[in-house]
Amino acid sequence: MRDVLRGTLGRSLRTLSDEDRLAVAWVVACGPVLAERAEVLGLDEDRVLHVRVLQPGWCDQFAQMRSMLTDQLRKIAGVRLQTIHFEGQGSTRERARETPAAGLPTTRRKEQRKSS
Repeated sequence: MRDVLRGTLGRSLRTLSDEDRLAVAWVVACGPVLAERAEVLGLDEDRVLHVRVLQPGWCDQFAQMRSMLTDQLRKIAGVRLQTIHFEGQGSTRERARETPAAGLPTTRRKEQRKSS
């Protein structure tokens, strides 16, 4: 039944951007309890999904699940995905204070520079 639901979700996401499809698929791939402990930031030009881990101590848990989560996200979202980069909550916020675009994946930084 779970595979049927994943396939149905994947088909319904086709009209969304790759980033949005991955963000929606994140909850299904992780399950709701684990998904609450991290936030999808975006997909960079190298097809690496950037995820901020919101609770201290969970980076290791997510890192151990990287391969499985990458495979699940590929299947559910139907997106070409190289891997997932997990980062702690504080690291992105500290960089963002230094430079407003520092916490965004590469593609978003380029878009922000173009609009400035």
